[in-house]
Amino acid sequence: MRVLVTGATGYVGRAVVRELRVHGHEPVLSRQRLSEPFGSIDADAVIHLAGVARVRESFEDPLSYYATNVGGTLNLLKALEGQRFLLASTAGVYRPSDSPLTESSVREPSSPYAASKAAAEDLVAWAARSGRIGATTLRLFNVAGGGDTDTSRVITRAVAAAAGAVDGMDVYGDGSAVRDFVHVRDVAAAFVVALEACTPGESAVYNVGATPASIRDVLEAVAGVSGRPVNVTWKPAHPGEVRSQRADVSRLRALGWQPSHSALADIVKDQWSASAPEPGPGPSR
Repeated sequence: MRVLVTGATGYVGRAVVRELRVHGHEPVLSRQRLSEPFGSIDADAVIHLAGVARVRESFEDPLSYYATNVGGTLNLLKALEGQRFLLASTAGVYRPSDSPLTESSVREPSSPYAASKAAAEDLVAWAARSGRIGATTLRLFNVAGGGDTDTSRVITRAVAAAAGAVDGMDVYGDGSAVRDFVHVRDVAAAFVVALEACTPGESAVYNVGATPASIRDVLEAVAGVSGRPVNVTWKPAHPGEVRSQRADVSRLRALGWQPSHSALADIVKDQWSASAPEPGPGPSR
């Protein structure tokens, strides 16, 4: 298939482009701004990864988050007729739960960013219901590894702290909060599997997660892989902090997807090898 990829030069986008090529698809990089109307799109499918995704920033400027994440999706959909459309969404759309989250779990976005993604999900689903497209939404949990450079993410920050690239990291609470981590290469594989299963006129949603681990687990894994301590500043837990966020991925596994790079130690090793400094004593203890 000929597949238009928005956000193709980004962190997830680069991995998706590589995976598409491995499976014989032809990725086409979108160079148009999402804020501008699209003409006719010469592709069999669209994988929509572009957008703005900083949770804290979204509270300061919610209008731009809706304009980009919802308005940009709308501009793409207007240019489609009969193609497959895959939307990258977030686990942040869910109401917190101690139980593993399924695709039918209650949505309750807690930030303008997550709310804009939930709105884009609805837009895509209604477009599919009208028969205009075939739609698939992938709700990504904590994507990591592969040389990520966004130090607002837990594993990336911990590795950067061990490498001395940043001063350290703040941990709120006692470090027992659990998050679900998945390697970016397994995320890319999920997009290709979902693309090939997408059916015009229908809409599907899949969780993409792999390895639940606590923040303390991450710190221990990073110290074990790097041989260097992670400089942590412990702070009081935020009121209402989500204690656990785990993905039920049985629906995606039923398509044949199997995460093969997402063991916690493997994610940390991959991130460390991509960003580690030259050999040396590391930060002092």
